Amino acid sequence: MMKAEKLNVLLVVIVLLSACSSGRKKEQTISLSGAFALYPLVVKWSEEYQKEHPGIRFNISAGGAGKGMADALSGTVDLGMFSRAISPEEKAKGVWWVAVTKDAVIPTVNVANPVWPVIQKRGLTHDELRRIYVTGEITRWNQLAGISIDEAINLYTRSDACGAAGTWAAYLGGRQEDLKGIGVFGDPGLADAVVKDEKGVGYNNTIYLYNVKTGRKNPGIEVIPIDVNGNGTIDANENFYDTFNQILEAIGNGAYPSPPARDLYLVAKGKPQKQATLDFLKWIVTKGQVFVSEAGYVPLPKEVLDEQETKLQQ
Repeated sequence: MMKAEKLNVLLVVIVLLSACSSGRKKEQTISLSGAFALYPLVVKWSEEYQKEHPGIRFNISAGGAGKGMADALSGTVDLGMFSRAISPEEKAKGVWWVAVTKDAVIPTVNVANPVWPVIQKRGLTHDELRRIYVTGEITRWNQLAGISIDEAINLYTRSDACGAAGTWAAYLGGRQEDLKGIGVFGDPGLADAVVKDEKGVGYNNTIYLYNVKTGRKNPGIEVIPIDVNGNGTIDANENFYDTFNQILEAIGNGAYPSPPARDLYLVAKGKPQKQATLDFLKWIVTKGQVFVSEAGYVPLPKEVLDEQETKLQQ
């Protein structure tokens, strides 16, 4: 009888210790999902943060900003990676957010497209892009003034609910569901679709258009320059697409329009209560900013970062 009692006590102790261990592990694990735009930087941040805090573990998955927001609001993850302006509807659902960096959505074209040399010099205006992507009035290149090449414009867009499509649509005066084109999942998938189609036109976040290490555009894809002032040519002050550093500088100083430039966020259902999550967020908007430019993103102004840090302390 005594042996049985001792065994029961031992089993209870083991269960309690296991539960405590599981609870500690959960408290020291930070889960994130969402925007492809923010995914590479969050991975970089997690790697650097673990060097200082080896007891912290991360679960990070991409899947689009829509998934990040849905997962955050449902409590499936600690933080959602989000890459467009937060809507009044999302605010009404109790979303809490911190701005962490900035990038942009850029229109793209296959480098082998015969119209590319003309587009490189001429660019496309906001209205022309709207008539291609939203109203569908323009489906062939020779419908544009000064272009005689009679080729179809094969449009691609994102099939997943995402910040890139939402931001691109907002720039063109619409919503993601208004965008014309063949739907493709994910940022890498959209870039690949344009590379594989000589007539392909799409849009991508900067990190999927340029190679961070070389600073050059990825093979097979080119930028469609935006004719911001609408004068029918890409002026010197609009020509900032050759290298990654050039476009990042243009995003930072406002030469590239916003939208499609935009802030990127980490979101949650109310302010996070887990201390590990709050500590990570504070590190991101302070010490972690040193890795932003290195990873191919645009740092937020100091006053904006100070606002985020204050928000975390409230």
